[in-house]
Amino acid sequence: MFKKSLESCPLNIFTSSKALFSGNSLKMYEDKHGWHNEFGRQVTMRIDETIFQSLYCQDNGTPNAPVRLLVAMMVLKEAQGLSDHKIFEDCRFNLLVRSALGLHNADDPLPTESTYYLFRKRIREYAKKTGENLFETVFAQITKEQCAEFEVSGKRIRMDSKLLGSNIAWLSRYELIHQTLRLFYNQVKQAGQIDQAIQDRLEELLLLEGNKVVYICSSEEVKSRLQELGELIHKILPLFSSLTSVYYKTLQRVFNEQYRVDEKKVVVAREKEEISAKSVQSPHDTDCHYRNKDDQKVKGYSINVTESCDQDNPLNLIGHVDVRNASTSDTCFLQQGIEKSQEVFPEKIEAAHMDGAYHSPDNQQYCKDNQIDLYLHAIQGPKGRYQFNYLENGELSIFDTIDNKTLDYVNITSKSNTEKWRIKTENAYRYFTQKDIDGYLIRKQIEETPVETLQIRNNVEATIFQVGYHYPNAKTRYRGEIKHQMWANIRCLWVNFVRILKYIKQLCQRTLLFAKYAIKSLLSELYFAVKSFLTAIFAGQPLKLRKYPILQGLRKMELSDWTQI
Repeated sequence: MFKKSLESCPLNIFTSSKALFSGNSLKMYEDKHGWHNEFGRQVTMRIDETIFQSLYCQDNGTPNAPVRLLVAMMVLKEAQGLSDHKIFEDCRFNLLVRSALGLHNADDPLPTESTYYLFRKRIREYAKKTGENLFETVFAQITKEQCAEFEVSGKRIRMDSKLLGSNIAWLSRYELIHQTLRLFYNQVKQAGQIDQAIQDRLEELLLLEGNKVVYICSSEEVKSRLQELGELIHKILPLFSSLTSVYYKTLQRVFNEQYRVDEKKVVVAREKEEISAKSVQSPHDTDCHYRNKDDQKVKGYSINVTESCDQDNPLNLIGHVDVRNASTSDTCFLQQGIEKSQEVFPEKIEAAHMDGAYHSPDNQQYCKDNQIDLYLHAIQGPKGRYQFNYLENGELSIFDTIDNKTLDYVNITSKSNTEKWRIKTENAYRYFTQKDIDGYLIRKQIEETPVETLQIRNNVEATIFQVGYHYPNAKTRYRGEIKHQMWANIRCLWVNFVRILKYIKQLCQRTLLFAKYAIKSLLSELYFAVKSFLTAIFAGQPLKLRKYPILQGLRKMELSDWTQI
């Protein structure tokens, strides 16, 4: 049964901080700007527990463990890349961690490990069922409140992406098919539906793991086994057509991706060129895809981060993070990234900074329709030979940069009702579309954009680095798109918190510096006022400080450096 937790618990006279600490230790523990106390305010206490209400029964059962406590534990776990065992150890015995979670008494209870794992499982199942990741919702809720408190407008944003590998082994084609069939066969071999001859052959082929088979067999033997496995899979799949298990669906998908049945009903292995990058890469993570980007080969996911970059506020916060399959193009992230960020940032987005991988005609039109200035660092492809410009009368001008002359052209309309411009070259005709013209104009706009404006995008690369800080080999400890989305939202919550903590400390230092000089100025004015008053009383006679303790004290206070204020 769902029940909201109390925002504060009464302090125990024997187990609270005042009973456990004294002196400087107590002062540090109760420092309101200490990381543990700021985390409690900026993350733990901001969590809206009603977001997770749908995971629990509303009117029956035992009340749930405090949701904000479970979520905050996950944030602290990903903050330092800890194991589950280590985070529970810290939550039990590290008093600063307990303070960050809102457990201010040494004997305040902590949820058990089973409760922690069940909570994560419920979130995953809810995401599969409804398509809503509750961690994404709570991230947006917390960040929106933080933006409002610290006046992060979000009028200017920047975006970047990163490839991250799933926690799976790299399997060859044979290993993938072998392992998938092995998992399914172990599940159904006791059902008695497989013919004994086929079952004996499967036992023989699947006796060893796939990597061992590849190691001891020649390439021809592996090829022969690959063909035989396909024929056996084709025979046993119809026997279990009523099954809805994950292993059956995976085996069926792998067969369709790796084999085809020709017109003679013969199973034939597909050529490598026919197999899509979106095909199954591992039976243990069927969501991940393959991608080769700039010689970086990844079987996993692409993470896209959108953050503010306001020029009038030194604090920038991540407004949205999106996780999709690695084969997803960067152009697919732009529109949703802007829309989701707009729900978080209080003011309308007016400018967006990103690299050329996000460029597409659709994205250009989207930004134009929403009155957003799109600043691209560059766009893909080589610089063209021809230059396009519109004259004052609206006519198009085409200039050849090699022959250094303006060309004549003919405006035509194709059969598909597309407007084109045709020029005569040495050997044939050359046609240009509106896409070619727009591409040139965008390149020209980039060249004319000040370097300072283009460099605004660069810092988002540091953000991407911080999000994946604990995975320097670009491979996570998780499997599945939902788990990666949960991890990304949790990690971005921590990155935002660290930025807020640094920002608050800088504000405190500036306030302290201002107060220091303000007090010195006030004391100086007071000293001269008292001195002038005494001088007037004694008719201009010289004053000696030792005769007037008040002047002596004010003078000492004025000359002190006030570093201990």
